[in-house]
Amino acid sequence: MTETQDTHQSARTRFTIEAKGVRYAYRRFGEETGVPLLFLQHFLGTMDNWDPAVTDGLAENRPIILFDSAGIGRSGGQTPDSVAEMSRHALAFVDLLGLTNVDLLGFSLGGFVAQQIALDRPSLVRKIILAGTAPEGGEGLAPFSSEVQAILARVKDNQSFGEAVLKLAIASRASARSSNPFS
Repeated sequence: MTETQDTHQSARTRFTIEAKGVRYAYRRFGEETGVPLLFLQHFLGTMDNWDPAVTDGLAENRPIILFDSAGIGRSGGQTPDSVAEMSRHALAFVDLLGLTNVDLLGFSLGGFVAQQIALDRPSLVRKIILAGTAPEGGEGLAPFSSEVQAILARVKDNQSFGEAVLKLAIASRASARSSNPFS
C-alpha cells in the first residue's frame, strides 16, 4: 500500500444509496485498481470483526471491500433468514457498487454465502477463498443440540439470540463447575 491509501482502521464507513429499503454500510481500501476482494462475515459478525492485520495485509496489492449485510451492523433493512437471501443482499450490494468481477473471502456462514453467490452468478466471481466453512447443510455437519434448537425457536432478533446464548453459556459453565471435583 502507498502511504496515502486508507487501511482497515482509517477507511471511512460509506453507505450505498438505498435499494429496496436497504442502505448498506461498507469500507473500501487498499489498491485503487484490480479485482476487489469482498469479505463475507460469520454469523452475527460485522465488518468491524475482521482482523486489520489480515485485511491490511491483503490490501497491499488489491482493493478490499468489507460490508455489513442487511440488518447487520450499520446497514439498514431486515436481517435475512436464509443463505439464499443473504446471497441476494450481497449481490444487490455488489450491483450498487457497479462491480462486474470480484473475488470472495467467506468465513464460516460467509463461506455459505460465497458459495451461493458463485452458484447464483458465476460470471461475477473470479476466485473464492473459503475459511472455516462447509457447504450449507453439508454432510457430516453436526446439528445444533436440542437446547440450542429450543433457543433458536424463541429468538426474534440478534439481541435476543445473543442474550439467549449468553444465558446458555452461563448455565453450561455453572453445570460444569458443579460437576467438576477439582473446581
